[in-house]
Amino acid sequence: MFILFAALAVTFAARAQQTHVDEVSIDTRATFHQQTTDGVYYSHFQGDFLNLHIKGQLTDRLSFRIRQRLNKKVEDTNPFNATDFLWLTWQPLEKWSFTAGKHPIMVGGYEIDSAPIDVYYYGTFSNNLYQYYAFGVSASFHPTESQTISAQFIPSPISPVTQNAYSYNLYWNGHIWPWWKTIWSYNLVEDELHRKMNWVALGNKFDMGKLVVDVDFIDRVAFGQRNPFSDWSLIGKAILTLGKLSICTKVGYERNDAENVDPGWKPEWDALVPASHRGSYDLVLPAGNDYFYGGFGFEYFPLGNDNLRIHIAYFGDNHDRVHNFDLGITWRFKIYSHPSPSNGSL
Repeated sequence: MFILFAALAVTFAARAQQTHVDEVSIDTRATFHQQTTDGVYYSHFQGDFLNLHIKGQLTDRLSFRIRQRLNKKVEDTNPFNATDFLWLTWQPLEKWSFTAGKHPIMVGGYEIDSAPIDVYYYGTFSNNLYQYYAFGVSASFHPTESQTISAQFIPSPISPVTQNAYSYNLYWNGHIWPWWKTIWSYNLVEDELHRKMNWVALGNKFDMGKLVVDVDFIDRVAFGQRNPFSDWSLIGKAILTLGKLSICTKVGYERNDAENVDPGWKPEWDALVPASHRGSYDLVLPAGNDYFYGGFGFEYFPLGNDNLRIHIAYFGDNHDRVHNFDLGITWRFKIYSHPSPSNGSL
């Protein structure tokens, strides 16, 4: 697949010298972080993100995108650890496109789909994934401009990048009505023990003008699991926009019944997973855990757009007994913008 894609890329580049960069931009976020854990308080200033974005075209049908985290460590065993995006998309027909390279693992839901720089806190499901960006391939069908159905073959999000475990994903990004948008997926996911598990992720966005509400439901089902609705996550987020001010809140409840343990668990697996996860079908949220978290915040956009954002956010949970309070600033700027940016699939 990669050889074929590379050959097509070379062919198109040779036929049409239309290579150009559409946009180069930077975004960054810094925070004054305060935390109380079991009544013990500490605080510090921290830099959260420094991202470089590059978008462009090799030909009129071959586009590329790069997102590099400039403040993230590059590891010897994973030299692309700091690279979120590094992909080529080939669009041979109006309704079909094919992507190869490092791109998001297609798991449904708006929490996990959001750019990390715009998320102030995650639930345990999203936090416990080993990776959300990986080298793989995907094919997409676009029946309309606002509907996309994709199939993807990519490394597993719940297995270390050094292991040969994969995820097989079907993904729908579209809408049911103009005010009801969707990011739904079915994922057949291998864990680090090479067991397979089914995920059904249903992300829903209800856009009511000044009020936007996201509701994500993720059901995780092992093949030997008796009750298919006993290991799941439910996440709700709401943003009310009043001029330059936004009022935000997010609440999540995630649980996995204690009975969801694997009778075929092997003693040699104990060394491969944390002690708290041993025996569980689900290595993201292990059996016998309930996790409730929530928070609220305020965002202020002094310039009237997302080039500059000031935020205040509180977050707490019942699992780690942590209370976080953050005051931060996010800013974005373009280094370069092509006079006539392309409409290629990015």
